[in-house]
Amino acid sequence: MSLDAHVAVRVGDFELDVELDVGSGEVLAVLGPNGSGKSTLLRALAGLTPIDRGHIRLDGVVLDDPATDTFVPPEQRPIGVVFQDYLLFAHLSATENVAFGLRARGGDKRAARSIAATWLDRVGLADLASMRPAQLSGGQAQRVALARALATDPAMLLLDEPLAALDVSARQDVRRTLREHLSTFEGTRLLVTHDPIDAYALADRVAILEGGRIAQTGTIAEVTAHPRSRYVAELVGTNLMRGVVVDGVLTTDGGARVVVAADPGPVFAVIRPQAITLSLAADPTSSARNIWPGVVGDIERLGDRARVGVRGPLPMVAEITAAALDALGLRPGDDVYASLKATDITTYPA
Repeated sequence: MSLDAHVAVRVGDFELDVELDVGSGEVLAVLGPNGSGKSTLLRALAGLTPIDRGHIRLDGVVLDDPATDTFVPPEQRPIGVVFQDYLLFAHLSATENVAFGLRARGGDKRAARSIAATWLDRVGLADLASMRPAQLSGGQAQRVALARALATDPAMLLLDEPLAALDVSARQDVRRTLREHLSTFEGTRLLVTHDPIDAYALADRVAILEGGRIAQTGTIAEVTAHPRSRYVAELVGTNLMRGVVVDGVLTTDGGARVVVAADPGPVFAVIRPQAITLSLAADPTSSARNIWPGVVGDIERLGDRARVGVRGPLPMVAEITAAALDALGLRPGDDVYASLKATDITTYPA
C-alpha cells in the first residue's frame, strides 16, 4: 500500500498546499508548529475535509479528486484514525467501541465482537473489555482507540497527536505499544505530531510543515544534520543562520558577520550550542575567530547542563555546564560574550 497525495484546500484565511508520498510499510511523521496545517492535512486525508485541488490516491485508488468529481466519504475509505482525544463512545464498552467500525461497515455483530476481543488482547486490555471509557485511564483509552483503528484492517493508519493528551509515564508506555504495532502493520502510516521524540521513536521519515507548505523532508538524521528553517533548528536543538559568504566571512540576513570555513555563495550555517563559549569579558588571547557581545535571555537548566539564550547581533542558544553557569553567575539581562571557532560551524548550500 502507498499514498500519493496533493492536498490543496482553503479553510477560512488559511491555505494548505502540500504533496506527500508514503511508501508501503513506511511511517511518515508530519511535524510543525501550531497553525501550520497538520490537523487540516489529516482531516483531508481522512475525508473529513474535501480538498479544493489536487488528488488523494491510496494504492492507486482515487479517494478524492475534484477534477474528476471523485470523492469517497470517510466511512468508505480504508483508513483507520487514532485521534488525540480518543473520541470513544462514552456509553459503549471497550469491546463495543473497538467493534463499532466493523459494525458500521456492515460486519456481523458476533464476528465484530470476536475481532474486537482479539485486538483488545493484543494491546493488553483483555481484562478491561467490559469497561466504559470513563473507567479507563488515558493510556488505556488511547490503546482502545488504537485497537479500534486497526480492527478494520485499514490500508492506511492516521495518528493525530496520539500521545499529546497523556501524562509522562503513560506516554512512554503507549509509545512502546504504538511502536510494536506500527512495526507489524503492513499498510501506510502517517503520524501527525509536534513532539520530535515521537518522530524519533516511531517514524522512518519526517515532513516539516510550516505555513501550509512542506518546508523540509528527509530522514531524522538528514533533517537534524541540515535544518533549513529556524523552526527545524529549534526542533532539533541547534542554531541556524542563513547568509552569503564572501572572502571567508558570512554576512547573515540580519547583518551579522561570522568568520567561517566555507566556499563563497549563499549558505545555511549550523552552530551546535555546545560549541559556544560564554564569558563575562572578551578574551584577547582566545583562538576563536568569532566573538560577539550579547545579553543573556532565557536560562534553562537540564540536569548538569544549562541552555542559555543570548540576544544580540547574532541571537543564539549556548549550552554550558551547570557548574560553568554558576561560576559565571549569569542571570537574564546580564551582559555576556559568546565566542566560537570558525571550524565549529557547519555550512551547506542555501
